[in-house]
Amino acid sequence: MTEALVLKAVKRDHSGTREARRLRKRGMVPVIIYGHKAEPVSIALNYHDLALEIQHHHRLLAVELDGKPEKFLLKDVQYDYLGDTIIHADLTRVDMNERVQVAVGIVLKGIPVGVSEGGLLEQLINEVELDCLVTSIPENIRADVKSLQLSETLTAGQLELPPNVTLVTDPDTGIATVRTKVEEVEEVEEVEEAESAEPEVIAREKAEEEEA
Repeated sequence: MTEALVLKAVKRDHSGTREARRLRKRGMVPVIIYGHKAEPVSIALNYHDLALEIQHHHRLLAVELDGKPEKFLLKDVQYDYLGDTIIHADLTRVDMNERVQVAVGIVLKGIPVGVSEGGLLEQLINEVELDCLVTSIPENIRADVKSLQLSETLTAGQLELPPNVTLVTDPDTGIATVRTKVEEVEEVEEVEEAESAEPEVIAREKAEEEEA
């Protein structure tokens, strides 16, 4: 696990689209700190440092505000329309002893037995909701899929979670499945049939209009 950085915050006196663009040109990200019944605070963080923390799946961020380091929970990150560039983030104040509900990414591990039998592994969801101490948020949850047979599905309730971490997501939610290639072919054929049928309908409607 990589060591978390201390992110140096710059307080913002202005808001709005124009100010946000100005900050981004300077390599900064507009951020709002809120929670615990305190007034929201508008700050800006270095883009590179924030992106590095997100890349390393750090949810509890150390932020130096007014010369004093504090811990905040990364609550939300907004990206541009391409999904590549961070344009805004929300941080929330936390008590180090409180439990929080967070979404944590899932990493599939292993090659399923069903794949060696000709199946295709499909990941159904990318993250699960967990309840844990704010100081014990896992970077990710590893889902062992090696034992999955053809047409079998690993559910959220079958995931191995760290100590004192509980599942919030419905335990029956599918995480990953091994599909047969026949299912894949049938889906492709259905899509192709639907696409080929559409021009025929349009042509028929046009002919009927001309006749009328």
